[in-house]
Amino acid sequence: MGDEKVKEEALQIIGAFQVLPRLVVFDLDYTLWPFYCECRSKREMPSLYPQAKGILYALKDKGIDLAIASRSPTADIAKTFIDKLSIKPMFVAQEIFSSWTHKTDHFQRIHSRTGVPFNSMLFFDDENRNIQAVSKMGVTSILVGNGVNLGALREGLQRFSQNWNASEKNKQKWLKKYSKKSDTPNEDE
Repeated sequence: MGDEKVKEEALQIIGAFQVLPRLVVFDLDYTLWPFYCECRSKREMPSLYPQAKGILYALKDKGIDLAIASRSPTADIAKTFIDKLSIKPMFVAQEIFSSWTHKTDHFQRIHSRTGVPFNSMLFFDDENRNIQAVSKMGVTSILVGNGVNLGALREGLQRFSQNWNASEKNKQKWLKKYSKKSDTPNEDE
């Protein structure tokens, strides 16, 4: 399936959801592309997973910002590949550096750079420990088994919707509970 077909299908999937993330964050190795950067040379021409580019374009078309969070020890190679694949301008933030924190540093930086709250982000990664750590920050996180594809996109948007609706319900409950207490007149008035 070519990039255009994937993009059309991804746009249909995205269109089925009323609540969408403001920012979608991707890992690189075994998430956007099928290899580890540190095992490659800058001279090579990299390739993305077959459906990745179409999905990136569809999200961008819908006005959803994109970012990268990668714990690569070879950030220079990763950045070269992003350039070679002509996808660099698609990302509002690229946090590519080696880290022992399972990507929580990456997300702190993405948050301060974009101002997007963690609960408005969707994240795709192939490592469960990253999914666990980033989920604890309030980010909807999806484990991909074979790179980002339409199935992962659908699952991510479904889970994001569920998380968003649950947090909105809690907010409403909280507001009801606490607004009743403030119905007493203010002494200053």
